[in-house]
Amino acid sequence: MRRTRTAVAGAALAAALAAGCGPGGSGGSGGGSAELTVSTTTAIIADLVRNVGGDRVDVRSVVPHHGDPHSYEPSPGDAARIARSDLVFSNGLLLEEPGIMKMIHTNAPEGTPKVPISEKLEQYGGSVIKLKEDLGLGVLWLGWAVEGEVPGDGTQVRTTATALEGPGDLHVYLTDTLGTPQGYIDSTDGFDAKDSFTLPPEAHTHVNWVFSEPGTYRLTVQGRTEALDGTTTPVGSGTITFVVGGTAAPVGTTVLDGGHADVALNARTRSVQVRADDPATGKRTYHPADSVVLSVPDRAKETVPEEGAYRFLGKPGADIWVLPQAVIGKHVHGEMDPHAWEDVANAEAYVRRIEAELIKADPKGRATYERNAARYLKQLAQLDDHVARTLAGVPAAHRKLITTHDAFGYLAHAYGMEVAGFVVPVPSREPSAAEVERLRDTIREQKVPAVFLEPNLAARADVLRRVAEDEGVGICTIYGDSFDDTVHDYVSMMRHNAKELARCLGQEGS
Repeated sequence: MRRTRTAVAGAALAAALAAGCGPGGSGGSGGGSAELTVSTTTAIIADLVRNVGGDRVDVRSVVPHHGDPHSYEPSPGDAARIARSDLVFSNGLLLEEPGIMKMIHTNAPEGTPKVPISEKLEQYGGSVIKLKEDLGLGVLWLGWAVEGEVPGDGTQVRTTATALEGPGDLHVYLTDTLGTPQGYIDSTDGFDAKDSFTLPPEAHTHVNWVFSEPGTYRLTVQGRTEALDGTTTPVGSGTITFVVGGTAAPVGTTVLDGGHADVALNARTRSVQVRADDPATGKRTYHPADSVVLSVPDRAKETVPEEGAYRFLGKPGADIWVLPQAVIGKHVHGEMDPHAWEDVANAEAYVRRIEAELIKADPKGRATYERNAARYLKQLAQLDDHVARTLAGVPAAHRKLITTHDAFGYLAHAYGMEVAGFVVPVPSREPSAAEVERLRDTIREQKVPAVFLEPNLAARADVLRRVAEDEGVGICTIYGDSFDDTVHDYVSMMRHNAKELARCLGQEGS
């Protein structure tokens, strides 16, 4: 459960929290009187900076209020803003879409500090937790990953497919948040430079794997680092084997047929591996690429969708074997959960880091930054107490969250809740009857009174909404990565989340 905070007098608490934000207000910026031009990757970080910086900072977010930092594509205007910035704050821990970070590293003036706040959170009194993923797809959930540090800010690791042996074609693609496929690898016309993609160091991403015929396939890939100055370094190569449609695996090989795994380029050992997470124990194992077989069984068989965007897969209705992406949209991330602000104590650590970095960049503003930070930290301590006391009233049996996005591990960990599941659509197809039934079973078995949709992801949540309606449970709103037209600042966001969770999950005695 939550650590205990000193109680705050009700009137003072209400007055402090009703303000919603500090010296900078809920919008706008320092304007012409500002001493620093500051850019942030998200509106949440911009709000924290605004509260510390006050009129001395002109702060704006790259990702707009309604945007998703996991998938937002930066514009030329964003690049121009970064080029004028004295200081850039990101969240870090691979929250942001890689294109955002590449744009920042490419356009920020030389010497401009680029601060990934959450990556030193412990030094400022915060804490980070591991990201947990387990969607129980019924087939292998296979992604791509990069392991090992690489030198240079903004350096990416490129994976390129160079050869395929097998009875049919292979397509590897990503389905974006609008349901549009983006190709990574396509064997139908041979292999060239377009059959490649980049990832940041220590990153993982989800993709779809589609095979056109049953049989055994061997895919060869190679990797290299790509620095911003154009230099490259080989990372290694390897061949991965798939058995598709009930084809028997070679005798004596390790077969992976479920759970979560990645084809991983290891920059340290300069090799290609398959890393797998045991669904029972959570332990991670590593296999040289040539020592393991990835199973794509007959239960993975589907048909090519009718939508024109999927014609590259073949004739509509034709059989294909699919290892699905599972999480729609670009969802590149690392080992640690980046959504640290959902624990208010971590937001306090963000503020302490922001205060320190603003003072470094503008020493003459020290007194202003220290005064504003102290005032805002007091407000956040009151908010933390308010959230803890509000959620303490939720009955123990109802302290379970089912959401549209795996963004609430910190909230659950800090305030005595449990993430019972996050529900996202499987791209390019309707969920099967079995998948919908599993969702129904989860809601029934957990006896949850409500499920929670994020406003910026609500359009993706048709399955969750439909099942919730069928099961007669509430459909409520929770904020994860972004604001909207109703909620414009961090304090209001967390107050809303606490109030909505308590209202929808039920208060003791109600």
